[in-house]
Amino acid sequence: EGKIVKEFTRNDGVRTIDAKGLIVSPGFIDIHTHLREPGREDEETIVSGARAAAAGGFTTIACMPNTSPPIDSATVVRYIVAGAASALIDVKVIGAVSLGRRGESLVEMGEMAANGVVAFSDDGNPVSDSFLMRTAMEYVKMFNLPIISHAEEISLSRNGVMNESFNSTKLGLKGMPAAAEEIMVARDIALAKLTGAHLHCAHVSTSGSAELVREAKRNGINVTCEVTPHHLSLTDENLIGYDTNYKVNPPLRGERDIEALWLALADGTIDAIATDHAPHAVHEKEKEIETAAFGIIGLETALPVIISAAQERKVKLVDVLPKLTIGPANILGLDSGNLHIGSPADITIFNHKAKVKIDSSKFESRSCNTPYAGRTFRGKIIYVLKQGKVIVEDGKVVA
Repeated sequence: EGKIVKEFTRNDGVRTIDAKGLIVSPGFIDIHTHLREPGREDEETIVSGARAAAAGGFTTIACMPNTSPPIDSATVVRYIVAGAASALIDVKVIGAVSLGRRGESLVEMGEMAANGVVAFSDDGNPVSDSFLMRTAMEYVKMFNLPIISHAEEISLSRNGVMNESFNSTKLGLKGMPAAAEEIMVARDIALAKLTGAHLHCAHVSTSGSAELVREAKRNGINVTCEVTPHHLSLTDENLIGYDTNYKVNPPLRGERDIEALWLALADGTIDAIATDHAPHAVHEKEKEIETAAFGIIGLETALPVIISAAQERKVKLVDVLPKLTIGPANILGLDSGNLHIGSPADITIFNHKAKVKIDSSKFESRSCNTPYAGRTFRGKIIYVLKQGKVIVEDGKVVA
């Protein structure tokens, strides 16, 4: 009945899967996905995004509110929930912090929480007003939900294209300094200490941000954070060819930052790996780098990118898998992400040694803006089970 049980009596109605030589894991959970519906269904829909997630081994995703209109009311929340009913996997909803994500006035948090949102965030925009952020934290504490911070001091990063570094100077591109992220991480940690709310820092990308979160945890502040596969595997040197598929926000940083992020992942400072799956139409990416959209898709490349990067850094798989499963589940208070008796039978089975060449033309996603196209990695999804039913077989979505 869709749950994990201790034992069963085998009969003709039971299918067995030979997983010899494979890794059997709880289904992956992505707590940072952009689905674009409503408003930009040409880039992604709830259904297509869920299929892309399933192909990547994810059985639960949480969608961000920067849609058009944004998810800033119970009406839009109900629309997403209704659309998710026909999705292959669980789609959780993250509501906006402010109306229109403009950072001016709070949404009706209580009503949105009652309709099923699992967190609040203005992701894509920071909540620049410190008083508004404090008030939001005081409200979310009532509902025992996290507030997710997009940490960016706009006055420092405005019109930036990439990480502020030697490479940005060499390329003649306006940089976005690490301080633009770290200032806001520090502010939000201070507000979390003041309010006692659960602060979750999205897509941390700098060594300074990781250290701020580490110190906050040492001091008993209720803070968690995530990192993306691209911030663990790519640097600002990848922008040297002006390829807009490497343009992301926060920007790709330097090698020193990657080393610090892997260390933070290993010592428990970083709680989750999240894709920040950001689909874009071709015409939004194939333009001059200064005006191209930020973001890459990541649901279908997350596992091979992470496994390959971990192998290069000599990080054990057993230290990485919790960041894709129980870590994100704990952040959002979900009952999945584990293989406990009675838990949902959400299971991902993969071959961590198999080589995979990324072919974006075969993606389930409606978009193809990835910097990994044509590259070969290790790590292939073989089966995905959602509540005990096979939805991916031999790497292909079959449901």
